[in-house]
Amino acid sequence: MNPAPPDTRPAQPNFWLALALFWLAGAAMRIPLLTVPPVLPLIHDDLHMTETQVGALIGMPLTMFALAAVPGSLLIARFGVLRIAVAGLVVTALAAASRAAAAGVWTLYAATILMGFGISILQPSMPTLVRAWTPGRMWLANSVYTNGMMIGVTLGPALTIPLVLPMVSGSWRRDLLLWSVPGLFAALAYIAVALSARTATARPDTPRRWWPDWSSPMIWLLGITLGANNALFYAANAFIPDYLTHSGRGDWIGLTLGWMNGAQLLASFLLLVMAEGLQRQSWPFTIFGPFTVLGVIGLLLGDGVWMVLSAAVLGFAASITFVVTFGLPAILSPPDDVHRMAGGMFTISYAIAVLTPVLCGALWDLTGIPWTAFVPIALCGVILTIFGTLLTVRRA
Repeated sequence: MNPAPPDTRPAQPNFWLALALFWLAGAAMRIPLLTVPPVLPLIHDDLHMTETQVGALIGMPLTMFALAAVPGSLLIARFGVLRIAVAGLVVTALAAASRAAAAGVWTLYAATILMGFGISILQPSMPTLVRAWTPGRMWLANSVYTNGMMIGVTLGPALTIPLVLPMVSGSWRRDLLLWSVPGLFAALAYIAVALSARTATARPDTPRRWWPDWSSPMIWLLGITLGANNALFYAANAFIPDYLTHSGRGDWIGLTLGWMNGAQLLASFLLLVMAEGLQRQSWPFTIFGPFTVLGVIGLLLGDGVWMVLSAAVLGFAASITFVVTFGLPAILSPPDDVHRMAGGMFTISYAIAVLTPVLCGALWDLTGIPWTAFVPIALCGVILTIFGTLLTVRRA
């Protein structure tokens, strides 16, 4: 693959094709992550994992998101955003499929790390493409992109236990292999566009910087806000299955995860028509931030339908704040700086998110009390509320 000239940017495809590609990429980068929690008890028993190892497994992709976000920005500046988007999709899909062949904990870790690298270089590519392909409709493009992500996080938890596992005779390995197919399809779609795309020359004096401006308060506000949001979401998905199993309510796992992630999908569809209004307001954080904390408390204190309802509240509230935060790099940055702000935001946010599942698992192991794993998750809801509100005040 030859380096892209430093003064080129991808030509704009048809608007509706661009929206379809954004949606596919959003789904492809989230499906591999959220197909693991429903089968975690099976993986846990088959590979003889501790709770800390479970937390590490969930945290490993997030580690790569933090470590490779800035290198992803460099790769975009060096080779071009479309080529890196294609590479990210291909690596993600193949690595996700290879997890099915894991012979032990360490080989599972290796495949998961490689998958995380693929997603991590894909993530700063997407807001850059949003700015390049849909400069006049970025609000809508971001909503479509995040809608794909929400559907991606919903499909695995909602369909794995009732549909996919029975189809594959209860094998977690064949389950993960089957869920890698959508990512392969998305990769092929982007390859087709890349092969037919031509580049449009930018101004010769356009800079192609890649190192984030770490002195910018905006990067830190974005990173901490998104980090708290990601941390509470991934940690909740990771520990709800084992928490319910240990409390004798394992038959509620599928329903609880399904409603938590399904509520995110409902919020995402609502935001397709409401995103512009929400992006300019602080109330999504001051209202829905505290609702994430209430959702965690309801999960721990409730039972049956009330527990499922609390999970739905948690998912809905987390989705609102996620969408409001996630698209801001494309909106707040000059066209040739989107990848830098996105790289900095993802580095900070996932550095926060990667520690949370490990801390949750460590608290459970140290105390022997299952509910202590959810204390850091509730604290993330508090941080999300405070820093998200500060972000909107800063913008104003």
